[in-house]
Amino acid sequence: MHLIQSPEFHSRRAFLRRSGQLAMTGAGLPIALNLAAMSEAAAFDATDYKAMVCVFMFGGNDYSHMVVPYDDPNYNLYSTIRGGGAGQTAGGIALAKSALNATLLAPTVAPVDNVAGTGTRQYAFHPAMTGLANLFNSGKAAVQLNVGPLIVPTNRAQFASGNRTLYPQPPQLFSHNDQQSLWQSSSPEGSTVGWGGHMGDLALSGNGGSLFTCMSVSGNAVFLSGDTALQYQLTTNGAIKIRPATDNSVYGSTAVRSALNNMVRQTTSINKIENEYNIVTDRALKYESAVTGALDVATNPEFAGLKALNGNGLASQLQMVARLIRARAQLNNVKRQVFFVSMGGFDLHDGLLAQGNTNMQRLSDAMTAFNQAMSDIGMADKVTSFTASDFGRTLASNGDGTDHGWGSHHIVVGGAVKGAAFYGTPPPVSVGSTSAPTDQWHLGQGRLIPTTSVDQYAATLAKWFGVSAAEMPGVVPKIVNFGGTSPDGVAYPKDLGFMM
Repeated sequence: MHLIQSPEFHSRRAFLRRSGQLAMTGAGLPIALNLAAMSEAAAFDATDYKAMVCVFMFGGNDYSHMVVPYDDPNYNLYSTIRGGGAGQTAGGIALAKSALNATLLAPTVAPVDNVAGTGTRQYAFHPAMTGLANLFNSGKAAVQLNVGPLIVPTNRAQFASGNRTLYPQPPQLFSHNDQQSLWQSSSPEGSTVGWGGHMGDLALSGNGGSLFTCMSVSGNAVFLSGDTALQYQLTTNGAIKIRPATDNSVYGSTAVRSALNNMVRQTTSINKIENEYNIVTDRALKYESAVTGALDVATNPEFAGLKALNGNGLASQLQMVARLIRARAQLNNVKRQVFFVSMGGFDLHDGLLAQGNTNMQRLSDAMTAFNQAMSDIGMADKVTSFTASDFGRTLASNGDGTDHGWGSHHIVVGGAVKGAAFYGTPPPVSVGSTSAPTDQWHLGQGRLIPTTSVDQYAATLAKWFGVSAAEMPGVVPKIVNFGGTSPDGVAYPKDLGFMM
């Protein structure tokens, strides 16, 4: 019997505590300043430094546009399904095989197709992803195949059975907002805690209770919200200021600014809400000053590779992350950090070859330059970046794009990654509707049923980060439902093995 953890696994008390903290920040403060007392955190003891960087692709990443079948039998199936021309030439939304030669991936061990039974597989990255292909082939990147939200291991027959007692399914499949939340928090839209934030909860005491534990350069992300850990948000230009308290030009008077600062530092009012508001605002001012000062101190090197990617928003976000990691000594000398950055523009029902090609170029260039930046400061083996997205998309073309799917492939990069390798089960290249093994792993149109859960993916990263086996269900509750091999021959290990 499967042990199924509900979204209420984390206590109502923690939710109420957090809700009260956020209410006290006041509507006038930026979301970045969700500051509150952080005294109840557990922690693992961290003596070294490690950071994780989630690169979220909003809209639903097309798995067959990023990681393309290359061996002749599977490439020919892919090309036919996507409208390719005869002789392995481009057509429809299929990429020409010759265009993939420069990004052909050379794993140390070829992935085995143990589902379709067609031997080993070959893959190539999208032709624009030469940087990430080079990182993969040099052992600094890996691919996790067919990942997505799962409650329990599931195949097509089990999904179609309608038995949600034995085979419960993630709610609101194919919905952008819900699946974004499920990827980041294991719960649908409305969740208040994410698995990155839960790792932050564990890291807080080792970080001296620092707000610099969970940091976003891409707005509010449930991924970074814990029961106690709160996310600190920045822009690509740095910390967000409370301008009336820091800038004379807002009210045109040093005296007014001084009076406002004095007011928010008073905590003797009989009104407890007013006192708490002042405490939070005062702390916000101090944190903004600390971040700005730390970034000013740690200005060289410039991370030229990231800086040179003009117009690449992901690169700009990763440049800020690189600067923050370099400045960690000035930021309470934190030992563990979790970062969130993102790209948009992946909901490509149309224009896959145009916008999708641009997306792949920007993703590869930015992640490659970030890995080089970490190497430049001697942190490549201490920082792991990984991709995530709402869902995959259909293998079948709708003419000029693809529709919402479920499972997708994802990339993990860093010096601690066991690279030049594929992990997980290669999905069949199929859009059929028969009972054949090749059709048990999609829901029609090539919508992949994941053979790796997000919880397994997260748990593998969390273990490297320092989370113990006993703490793991508190970070990714559904990990208790995985482990071992299903009757289909698909392995669902708690540790996927891509981290050292």
